[in-house]
Amino acid sequence: MHSKSDKLSQGVYIGDEVDCSRIASDAVIYPGCRIRGPETSIGPGSVLGAESPVTLDNCQLGRGVKLKGGFFSGAVFFDGANMGDGAHVRAGTILEEEAGGAHTVGLKQSIFLPFVTAGSLINFCDALMAGGTSRKDHSEIGSSYVHFNFTPHQDKATPSLIGDVPDGVFLDQKPIFLGGQGGLVGPARIAFGTVIAAGGICREDILKPEKLHIPEAPKSGIRDYRTGIYRRAQRIVTNNLCYIGNILALRAWYENVRLKCIRDEFDEAVLEGGKKNLDLILTERIRRLDDLCRKFEFSFQWLENNNGAEREISVQKRFAREWPEIKLKLQGLSSQPPDAFFQGLYIKTSYIETIQSLSPTVRESGRMWLQSIVDKTTGLWA
Repeated sequence: MHSKSDKLSQGVYIGDEVDCSRIASDAVIYPGCRIRGPETSIGPGSVLGAESPVTLDNCQLGRGVKLKGGFFSGAVFFDGANMGDGAHVRAGTILEEEAGGAHTVGLKQSIFLPFVTAGSLINFCDALMAGGTSRKDHSEIGSSYVHFNFTPHQDKATPSLIGDVPDGVFLDQKPIFLGGQGGLVGPARIAFGTVIAAGGICREDILKPEKLHIPEAPKSGIRDYRTGIYRRAQRIVTNNLCYIGNILALRAWYENVRLKCIRDEFDEAVLEGGKKNLDLILTERIRRLDDLCRKFEFSFQWLENNNGAEREISVQKRFAREWPEIKLKLQGLSSQPPDAFFQGLYIKTSYIETIQSLSPTVRESGRMWLQSIVDKTTGLWA
């Protein structure tokens, strides 16, 4: 256990509220770092501040996590996760095993499943990314990439799903490549195996796997435009509910599968932090749909008065009418894993080894369970 007085003498600030028994004795914390928050937990072999000072506030770190420099608050890092210098990682972020980023990466309510890697100079908030089978076969976000999560209509109902949870947690899917110097406009869904060419802005869903997408640049010019008027509302609602369904599926996975992989109090802190962040994300997604529902009221009234498309008006009216009931039903969704899945689940030394040792039959059973959670969620807007 680290002593607060010892660390202070070494140039590390540890807040009075920090429980030093939650910092592993062999964790390395370089001078200049600041450790804050009663929920902070730092697992064995972790290294903080190797390149520049780290501010760590209420984060949970598993084994061998490396945070080279920057600000980290309310985030969770499973074993072997890593971030380069200049990181700015905010609440709701979850980096699973061996996921990480190079220098100057900004994340908030971002979820990287194992091995997902971000390059440098990236802003990637409100998105879940999966894909790949190992550190040598991983999904990649190219340098200077942006996930656009705020619209001209002043809303953030824009979460994007790159890969998904029902397949992604089994670590046997094709990786996804988001080419550098580009961006993705949320809310979007991108299938496993997708390659988006560098230098473009993707504004659409890519639902068929293993496709190369070369984004088309919009025609330049100046044209009439009215903010607050939505089009493609069906896609916005569908993608948001699909995202919520995947978050619910990941939470069920944590509660039923990751729970069985806990080895000590550091694993337990990481898992509890992960579940808390998933709850935070669910609350945020529902709040953003509340906002969208109110904004649709203005939008469909304007469209009705300006010869808008009847189909678009109908969709927006329907969502404004049905959202309160859909929201209530979201709170009651649940699904227990099938017995066949647990009968074939054998806990190994690490979580990664456990998942990679599952038989094809057990994997399929697990996929069907998780997909049923997503289907129940999207089915509320069928």
